[in-house]
Amino acid sequence: MEKYEKIEKVGEGTYGKVYKAKETSTGQIVALKKTRLEMDEEGVPPTALREVSLLQMLSQSLYIVRLLNVEHVDKIPKSASHSATPKPILYLVFEYLDTDLKKFIDTFRKGANPRPLPSSLVQSFLFQLCKGVAHCHSHGVLHRDLKPQNLLLDQQKGILKIADLGLGRAFTVPLKSYTHEIVTLWYRAPEVLLGSTTYSTGVDIWSVGCIFAEMVRRQALFPGDSEYQQLLNIFKLLGTPTEQQWPGVSSLRDWHVYPKWEPQNLTRAVPSLAPEGVDLLSKMLKYNPCERISAKAALDHPYFDSLDKSQY
Repeated sequence: MEKYEKIEKVGEGTYGKVYKAKETSTGQIVALKKTRLEMDEEGVPPTALREVSLLQMLSQSLYIVRLLNVEHVDKIPKSASHSATPKPILYLVFEYLDTDLKKFIDTFRKGANPRPLPSSLVQSFLFQLCKGVAHCHSHGVLHRDLKPQNLLLDQQKGILKIADLGLGRAFTVPLKSYTHEIVTLWYRAPEVLLGSTTYSTGVDIWSVGCIFAEMVRRQALFPGDSEYQQLLNIFKLLGTPTEQQWPGVSSLRDWHVYPKWEPQNLTRAVPSLAPEGVDLLSKMLKYNPCERISAKAALDHPYFDSLDKSQY
């Protein structure tokens, strides 16, 4: 890896450490995602292969972080003897972006001058997020871990890009059974919290709705500290779901008898959001995943009518 000079560690993704680095020959600043490969009989782990293949396919979109290169290194640990078996490491080389949506929201929430995000910026970022998600879904890929920390920003150009597809996976029809240990709790769809193993694009749309509300509120919409508390937070605002609203909900694996709350007016949670925005948010936060608006349809919602779409 003489090609790259590490500058600093900038975080840890789903499957590895991320460094800010410089390509020595060109001086270009890049992000290096270091993934130690746990070798098994199959060689390179499926998670690493999956992420690389998904990223290569999806990187054509402006709204997905671009994969520039893939480097495979066999490294002998410093403390090991010369005869030790080298540890394989995979480096994914991405374009570098200096901040994420979580840090960006915090600059408006904290400090001496707390203020709301400009509504035009919320609208622009949400449109770009929907574009990126629609691109993933049109290629048969669920992201499954959308949260503000995974949305990187080019502040100069005002561009938002989806990152960390480590939990992404191609979905096919008919839908397969998937693990429900996905998505940071606060952005996790209720069908996943209730133990459903068969789900589709709606899990990402729920996360987008939570992120939309968080940009408006500057704080999380449903900040639960356990799966049970997370569900209660959702039910207190949206009402406890019924079989009429969401057929099959009471037969999901982790369904219990919950307190019966009536739905609140969503405007109370996002008082500064225009009526068109509240309508779009309500369509993203439908209980029945089949009724949630698609990312593609969201792009044509009246909330975006005042946006100059020719720029995107």
